[in-house]
Amino acid sequence: MSTTSLPPGLPARLPSSARAAELRAALLAAGFTADGLLDLLGAPAYAALARSETVPALRATRSRGDGPLASLTRLFLLRQPVAYVHAAAALPVDAALADGWLRREESAAGEDTVHATVDVRPYGGPDGEDWFIVSDLGCAVGGAGGIGSREEGVVLGVGGASTTLAGITIRTPVGSALDVGTGSGIQALHAAQHATRVTATDVNPRALEFTRLTLALSGAPEAELLAGSLFEPVGAATYDLIVSNPPFVISPGARLTYRDGGMGGDDLCRTLVQEAGARLNPGGYAQFLGNWQHVDGEDWHDRVRAWVPRGCDAWIVQRDVQDVTQYAELWLRDAGDHRTDPAEYEQRYEDWLDEFEARKTKAVGFGWITLRRSDAAEPSIVVEEWPHSVEQPLGEAVLAHFARQDYLRDHDDAALLAGYFRLTEEVVQEQVGAPGAEDPEHVVLRQHRGMRRATKVDTVGAGFAGVCDGSLSAGRILDAIAQLVEEDPVVLRDRTPEAIRMLVEQGFLEPVTAAETEPGM
Repeated sequence: MSTTSLPPGLPARLPSSARAAELRAALLAAGFTADGLLDLLGAPAYAALARSETVPALRATRSRGDGPLASLTRLFLLRQPVAYVHAAAALPVDAALADGWLRREESAAGEDTVHATVDVRPYGGPDGEDWFIVSDLGCAVGGAGGIGSREEGVVLGVGGASTTLAGITIRTPVGSALDVGTGSGIQALHAAQHATRVTATDVNPRALEFTRLTLALSGAPEAELLAGSLFEPVGAATYDLIVSNPPFVISPGARLTYRDGGMGGDDLCRTLVQEAGARLNPGGYAQFLGNWQHVDGEDWHDRVRAWVPRGCDAWIVQRDVQDVTQYAELWLRDAGDHRTDPAEYEQRYEDWLDEFEARKTKAVGFGWITLRRSDAAEPSIVVEEWPHSVEQPLGEAVLAHFARQDYLRDHDDAALLAGYFRLTEEVVQEQVGAPGAEDPEHVVLRQHRGMRRATKVDTVGAGFAGVCDGSLSAGRILDAIAQLVEEDPVVLRDRTPEAIRMLVEQGFLEPVTAAETEPGM
């Protein structure tokens, strides 16, 4: 049987975090960690659990008896009752009952059972930390996998969107960080590792309580928790880092707080991005996930570019596009509407399509938005589509992107030719052509780390990139190539800076500082 559906209604009382440290110690002692779960369940059942499929995990725990780890897995992840005596072997059960993490059912036969009141999911931090994400029952894995909940105030756990945002977020030490729409506190938990002060907001007060539980059970510092929409709770405060996995779903109405923004179309994402600039300290970053409309007669690049606030550089990456029928079906299934009365489902489907038709929306894009407050006279705004696989975490790649933009903004063509460059370590060269051909049809440079980009270059570009080791200026390299290919060096110098600029912008070449070019360095 499946145990992923949410029971009717939501619990009015959430657990207390007063003795979370005692509970955490017990969970760790039992091996209730991400690694411990993998060992207990095996890879297939562990992966199924990440998709909200519990049957393989239930079978795995039955074969492992009633030990502490199996009991905790049934209790907190699979929504199964556990005998009081088995729970007592794994937890300070009376303290957990008193604080509201568990509830007890007395049996006439004398074999009392305990039930979890919330999901507690082990979550591995980026440096091997053992964390726990607390969410509503049946919602340990959130997002578009189909949580099947129609409860307005439900609070989700870890999903693909939340881990994506955590992976792309820049992790340099900062004084202050803000998590807008914190949900169960995943982004606030990550931020607590490198920010002196963390503030988390949410329009749903229950979400703030779940964030408190997540932080306490993970052994993280407390955060400032404020109720309200978007930036309203923080007033005029400014931050070094702002992150948000907002309720970005473009839907007719605001039925589900955890996903529906309650504004028309993509206005919530637009508002979040536009208002973030005034909340950033100089040099600060804001990083969001979002959806945006693809409207008839409008270029989506122009649409999202217009969102970027004054004084900010931006890097916007569209990762996926769905036509309106795919999009509607995805989120109707997310709420379990496909399991309702067929007529009700059809009417909701009609409502979504009516909404899109009224807004002339033909598709919806999903992606990442990163802002940096640079106050530059000519901000760098890069809007691109990259649906291909990437290597997470990408925080360092995001930092490197903006550093390259700074370099290119400060160097005209003459300065580029005088500069020194090095081919980045993860780049390889591929030659593509017919077997036995004397020369390749074209040459491809490919990254095997970070964004994993690939770009086609001509013979000159391939030769230039291959020679770049930081020892010669770009101009001297081009002069040597011109001699080899019997081309006028002046003409080659004139036409090549654009290609150099592209290779630097996309991370195939990295500038080398003057100090690095000195002998012996």
